[in-house]
Amino acid sequence: MDTMEYRRIREPGGTYFFTVVLADRSSALLTDNVEILREAFQQTKAAMPFALVAAVVLPEHLHCIWRLPENDADYPRRWQYLKAGFSRKLPRSASRTPSKAKKGERGIWQRRYWEHLVRDERDMHRHLDYIHYNPVKHGLVERVRDWSYSSFHRYVGRGYYDLDWGD
Repeated sequence: MDTMEYRRIREPGGTYFFTVVLADRSSALLTDNVEILREAFQQTKAAMPFALVAAVVLPEHLHCIWRLPENDADYPRRWQYLKAGFSRKLPRSASRTPSKAKKGERGIWQRRYWEHLVRDERDMHRHLDYIHYNPVKHGLVERVRDWSYSSFHRYVGRGYYDLDWGD
């Protein structure tokens, strides 16, 4: 059986869907500290520009779509910067694994994240729907419009969704 090395697909100027998760899946750290997270996004965008196409923040994970600048495919560095910016603003937690301590990690985030290069318009629509319906899927609200940590209302304002979409 051949073993293939996994390589991330990096396309300069590409549009990517991401899922990023906290190490503690029972935590509500992201929604409890959503302003710190927003600030980390703004600081990352200022240092290494990208367009935030859509996003949803849930208690212990987030989904978003980014469009990178032309001739730039370095989303890993952006995520490193964003995660570090968020983590630095939180109070120190007492427990870290020796491995995380050795690497200078706080232990807030899972080391890995999931990324997907958006291939076409249909793929984009599918991921926009997934992002915006996610709070309902996880039982956090009954209606998409009731979740405030989402780009859903921005898309309603643009006429992409009706306010009652997903009901």
